[in-house]
Amino acid sequence: MINKLFNNYFLKYKVVLICFIAVATCIMGYYATKVEIAYQYAKLLPNSHQASKDYIFFKSQFGLDGNILLVGIDYHPLKQVHNFKQWQKLHYNIKSIKGIKSVTSLINLIDIYFDTLTQSFKINPIKIPNVLTKKTLNDYLTRLNNLSFYKGLIFNEGQNATIMAVTFDDISVDSRNRIDITNNIKQQTDAFTKSTSIQTHLSGLPFIRSTIAQKITHEMSLFLGISFLISIVLLWFFFKSFQSVFYPILVVLCGVIFTFGSIVLFGFKLSILSGLIPPLIIVIGIPNCIFILNKYHLALTQGLTKINAIQKAFYQSCLSLFLANITTAIGFAVFCFANNQLLFEFGLIASINVMITFLLSITLIPIIFSLLQQAPARHLKHLNSNKIKLILNKITHFVFYKKQRLYIITLVIIIISIIGILKIKSVSYIVDDLPSKDLLLEDLKYFENKYGGVLPFEIVINTNEQNGVFKNNARILYKVHALQKLLQSYPEFSKPMSIVELIKFINQSYHQGASKYYKIPSITDLKNLSQFITQDSTNLGQLKSFIDKNKQLLRISCQMADVGSVKIEALIQQIKPRIDSIFNYNLSENTAIDPKNKIDITLTGNSILYLKGNSFLLNNLIESVFLAIILIALFMFILFTSFSMIIISTLPSLISLTITAGIMGYFGIPLKTSTMLVFSIAFGISSDGTLYFLTKYRNEIRKYNKTVAQAINTTISEIGVSMVYTALILFCGFGVFLFSDFGGTQALGVLIAITLLVAYCANLVLLPALLLTLNFIKTKRL
Repeated sequence: MINKLFNNYFLKYKVVLICFIAVATCIMGYYATKVEIAYQYAKLLPNSHQASKDYIFFKSQFGLDGNILLVGIDYHPLKQVHNFKQWQKLHYNIKSIKGIKSVTSLINLIDIYFDTLTQSFKINPIKIPNVLTKKTLNDYLTRLNNLSFYKGLIFNEGQNATIMAVTFDDISVDSRNRIDITNNIKQQTDAFTKSTSIQTHLSGLPFIRSTIAQKITHEMSLFLGISFLISIVLLWFFFKSFQSVFYPILVVLCGVIFTFGSIVLFGFKLSILSGLIPPLIIVIGIPNCIFILNKYHLALTQGLTKINAIQKAFYQSCLSLFLANITTAIGFAVFCFANNQLLFEFGLIASINVMITFLLSITLIPIIFSLLQQAPARHLKHLNSNKIKLILNKITHFVFYKKQRLYIITLVIIIISIIGILKIKSVSYIVDDLPSKDLLLEDLKYFENKYGGVLPFEIVINTNEQNGVFKNNARILYKVHALQKLLQSYPEFSKPMSIVELIKFINQSYHQGASKYYKIPSITDLKNLSQFITQDSTNLGQLKSFIDKNKQLLRISCQMADVGSVKIEALIQQIKPRIDSIFNYNLSENTAIDPKNKIDITLTGNSILYLKGNSFLLNNLIESVFLAIILIALFMFILFTSFSMIIISTLPSLISLTITAGIMGYFGIPLKTSTMLVFSIAFGISSDGTLYFLTKYRNEIRKYNKTVAQAINTTISEIGVSMVYTALILFCGFGVFLFSDFGGTQALGVLIAITLLVAYCANLVLLPALLLTLNFIKTKRL
């Protein structure tokens, strides 16, 4: 059937097929030019998850919590007139950038005063002196210093720090404009540094996300270039032939174009995960071409004509490559079953394009080489490489005569690996995997040291009744104040902000600005003040950020340090019972209800979303690994209809995964999203080598009636060359991820490279030994 397909369609319509593929590639190339980076924050949780519902509700009431970029500098240098003027200039330059909603700094702070005529509190902008001298500037800063509301928020003289809070509008923060805006801000801050010699520090989610998006774009181009370069070098090293280098590269280039085009056609955008697919397609596609070319060259050495050799290569390669690429596609496709959009897109695009690249390889390589002149004898010398022969001969000897030693070595390695697995820890960070000297991390540490952090952490208090905040003598505010003091006792959190801080500010203003009155007033005074604190009768627009219009919901907002998923979880577990002691009710996972007062408390914000999302995603990935193993095992059973063959066919890959997990434990590589991806992907790809070997082995027995020993000997000698080449291509191909700035991507590449190298060694050594042992057991039973 395969021969008929090749003769009646591939050879007969080869020009038509090439033209069709060329047109299809051009069309996909057109769509590939429209590919875009994903600028929205990757959603780790589905909307149906309670943490997502809580966050969506929070945004509906109080707006976004991750749209502020922070510019931080040392405070004391601003006491010099020149430096202060430059800071003022920077403030207004940033404010003028399109897409910036507001800028808050020392330049535009406000005071509050009580208007006796209107019986309401009004905003009083604190004006910078028209003529700035050392004295007028000092008076201005002294006045600001008396406003306790801003201490630890806009400036922290004790820590010698001040910030400029830049708020993005809701459209720009999740669009391509965000990168242009952040780059513009960076240019402005660099100019400020140049004119003052004051070092600026930038952080906040908009800046972090923009910086990482640009790194993804840069790395994708870098990986593609290095992947192509490594493939060219290795192909030339193997074949010493321009044709055997150029046309496989052309095939995988088409596969890369199809990958980019399919991302656009599916309506997806490039993420940190999908950006890895194009170089993966190169690494996975090149072995397909090598396998076909080796079969073609081997057939030529057997005296066949060019067309007959290509026909035989197509016949012997088609089924093996189809089965191998199916298992690879399964390794990616299992991510489609994860309830996560990021993994779904990655799994769908990768699995589809693995099969497209297979079709391109099995179609173009035979057709192209049928149109070219027959490969000369010098291009076939690689099959008789003395080094490869020596390696394969030693493998054959070891398989036939050293099986017991092989099993003992394997068992010892497995035991050592299991001990390493027990050392694995699961931890990840929001700003994950960057080198410790990366400027992004250094600036993040600056804000963590000076202010506690930049990652939003929100608490929503729902009184469940209109005007519930101020009922019962506003007792809830005293509890909120106690909760804020609790948060301030943790160095991981910044100064909390809520309506309580505004009330303390108002109380200070009500008492002619005396700093000792920056405190929550007595119940009697609070009752008197509360009648003035209404959004309808004052200009205190800041209230809407911390209390809803019905005065039913309260918000406590602060930032926290990026301490990692484990410590965040531990902090939440510590805070929960202490909140219970403050509000005197039982706090569940996210929400607590006091049966008496009916007060709901919800912990949310990007920090909580990350914590829940990381745990959710990790569980999904673990399920994906087991699903991949089950599906591929079922696939093996369908092919070989034997439970013993399922064990034998999956054992080499499972052992390689065990060794990889052990390496993670010994080298302190944590279990997280990037490293968990290793197991599904590597299991799918490593199964390719198993199928290359077993399909050839089964063919030798069924077609040529060889004994098990003869079939294994022939399979090692003929398939061994392609498997050695493939192992080197895969090892070096995944090794390109070492050039990444992200530690997770580096770990992904190194771990998959090691896993595949071990798996292919196991397929060449352990797999045939197991087949011999299985045959010995069956023979003995008979």
